Amino acid sequence: MSNEPVTVIGLGLMGKALATAFLHAGHPTTVWNRTPGKADALAARGAVVAPTVGDAVRASSLVVVCLTDYTVVRDTLAPHRADLAGRTLVNLTSGTSAEARETAGWASDHLDGAIMAVPGVIATPEAFLLFSGSASAFERHEETLKCLGNGVYFGEDPGLASLYDVALLGVMWGTLNAFLHGAALLGAAKVDASVFAPFANQWVASVTGFVSEYAGQIDKGAYPAEDASLDTHLATMRYLVRESEAAGVDTEWPALVQTLAERARGAGHAGASYASLIEVFRGTPRSDS
Repeated sequence: MSNEPVTVIGLGLMGKALATAFLHAGHPTTVWNRTPGKADALAARGAVVAPTVGDAVRASSLVVVCLTDYTVVRDTLAPHRADLAGRTLVNLTSGTSAEARETAGWASDHLDGAIMAVPGVIATPEAFLLFSGSASAFERHEETLKCLGNGVYFGEDPGLASLYDVALLGVMWGTLNAFLHGAALLGAAKVDASVFAPFANQWVASVTGFVSEYAGQIDKGAYPAEDASLDTHLATMRYLVRESEAAGVDTEWPALVQTLAERARGAGHAGASYASLIEVFRGTPRSDS
């Protein structure tokens, strides 16, 4: 499959990066975008610019789609579902797991995917992509898709890649919110964010150990306080809220964390580990930790 023809539909920043990676790897690449001018640079590199979506779909057995959202995907591809017969559709458009499952039957073979990278690192070891859906499609096109980054396949459920995507993004936003709040707090004491950052990075690396430990507790459904109890965490959270108030820094983020911990404590998890908060997120807090 080293020279497998590929079609890329959608040439935003990410779509351009995907098409560029396929071209660089030696794949004959056809591209289409609603605004034709966005394909000029790719055409100069050897891409074939399809005049219509139908022409783009028919040009390759592997069709990669990266559009704004699933509404645009449906509007773009719905009139050409007959052309997708016998082809593999790889949808790298962000959306919900329900939307991914809804479009799974649009092609003979379908993969839904998520890109855990920014455009600038596509085709480097830093990029990794999540896939779910047709196992035969992933096996058949894995080598071609590898030119985009490291690919991980999660199984036949086409919605799993989307679920992993939003779960991982939640980890990112939670980490970044915590860093930004901390930078604001220290900034009130005239400490530059660039001075704080190395310590934040070191601590984030340490927190990965908690993630691994708590994952085991979650899977077992038991939350022994082997490092610190929820009550111990809660006492420190109150200091963070007080320090934020004193510094004139917005308290919404630490207050939310405190509220979640207090809900877990109220459900009987005071002496349990911090992992017991998962029962709050599940909406079914238990008192038998």
